[in-house]
Amino acid sequence: MSFNIDRLVKENIKNLAPYSSARDEFSGEANIFLDANENSLGSPLPEDYTRYPDPHQRDLKQKLAAVKNVAPENIFLGNGSDECIDLLYRCFCQSQKDNIVICPPTYGMYEVSANINDVEIRKVTLTADFQLDIDAIKSNIDVQTKIIWICSPNNPSGNLLKKEAILTLLNDFDGIVVVDEAYIDFADQVSFTQSLSQYPNLVVMQTFSKAWGMAGLRLGMAFASKEIIDILDRVKPPYNINQVTQKLALDALTNIEKVQQETAELIRLRNDLAFQLKKLDIVKNIFPSDANFLLVEVSNAQGIYNALLQNKIVVRDRHKVIRCDNCLRITVGTQTENDTLIENLKSLK
Repeated sequence: MSFNIDRLVKENIKNLAPYSSARDEFSGEANIFLDANENSLGSPLPEDYTRYPDPHQRDLKQKLAAVKNVAPENIFLGNGSDECIDLLYRCFCQSQKDNIVICPPTYGMYEVSANINDVEIRKVTLTADFQLDIDAIKSNIDVQTKIIWICSPNNPSGNLLKKEAILTLLNDFDGIVVVDEAYIDFADQVSFTQSLSQYPNLVVMQTFSKAWGMAGLRLGMAFASKEIIDILDRVKPPYNINQVTQKLALDALTNIEKVQQETAELIRLRNDLAFQLKKLDIVKNIFPSDANFLLVEVSNAQGIYNALLQNKIVVRDRHKVIRCDNCLRITVGTQTENDTLIENLKSLK
């Protein structure tokens, strides 16, 4: 398969001149900055945030590149992965003309963002064991299909999708295949970021919200060929990642051992929580998970959800989602939180 990025990019994006910020037009060292209309007298905050942040996040990308074993030019940073999703639509999908493929049950923002950008959605339901239906996906693809969205480990089912199936799409589809790896740190599989050089049509998304425990900072990552990253950079707002987020993410990247330890502990807690849930009569099935949550089929999802809520315990009711009949999605908590959940479930009749 020959991949032609020019065929995919929207015409107005091909000719777009990106905004040139003051920080884009200056490089080097200086003592006095009078170029960006910042407040030279400072702010009421104890730390200095008077200057605009690096619009290209150079230091952060350099550090992240070493951690992820990819080149800095293959990294895009977004205000959450949701910004990465939206930009892919804005760069590659023509409203009321192009289409994309999603495989429900899956992460809801692929559909929401498609609707915002007025892009046709073609849904191919996962198989009964939450795997890709390759034949059905191929039958839904045409010349106007720009993106196939794949979530692996999948949300809400929690399982990894078979690598061979994803590789088949990468090899056979001449559009963009996005592999959303938000939960990859909890899975026993090498990231698709290590396949970027082989597949110019591959985009891999990851996040600092899950294993890194930094959901409040809103920092998402997209890894792709330099050609795709350059297009995303052309369209993004000039200062989409604020200085506080850049600084704290840099700090976090110096403490990878803590992230690895906590990830291993969450996996242990996940396995123990599944073991405890299996003992309960109200639990009918626990689906295999490679993430930091469990999809649990229960006797009465809505009733159990409401009963837990009365005791100030919040889980996610997924019973209205396709292939998730009577299912709750339960995030792995601390040992104390998990114990409290189990005790409350035991008390239900």
